[in-house]
Amino acid sequence: MLSKSTEYAIRALVFVQLKNWEQKRPGVGEIAKEIEAPEAYTAKILQTLTKNKLMDSMKGRGGGFFFNDNQSNLTLYDVIHVVEGDACFHKCGFGLKQCNNDNPCPLHEQYKIVRDGFFEIVKTETIQSLSEKIKQGEAVLNRLKK
Repeated sequence: MLSKSTEYAIRALVFVQLKNWEQKRPGVGEIAKEIEAPEAYTAKILQTLTKNKLMDSMKGRGGGFFFNDNQSNLTLYDVIHVVEGDACFHKCGFGLKQCNNDNPCPLHEQYKIVRDGFFEIVKTETIQSLSEKIKQGEAVLNRLKK
């Protein structure tokens, strides 16, 4: 349902949050390794996230990526919207361009339930809530749990 870029972005943001809680600011290389993504691709994603003010970065000694107070309730919707737009919340599950309530595809009614449910999840879950679940041991994301 989500693009690979969005998956990497969410994983990167969760990792940054976990590191920030340890008073650390991870760099591109550390983030790329942790989310198992190519470093150049990760750098491009992180650039998009900082450009759109979903997190901040600082260069030099003691630098890296971090969240400021204004970014404390970053929803998954915010991330998806920046990385890939809103199409996944409106498009047809069957891939048809003309699918709608008046002209439904064979999957319209079932997919609409899933798509709308997913929309509710991403509007309420935050990077911080996901990070907290990992920190508390309620969830594990392979390499992100250390």
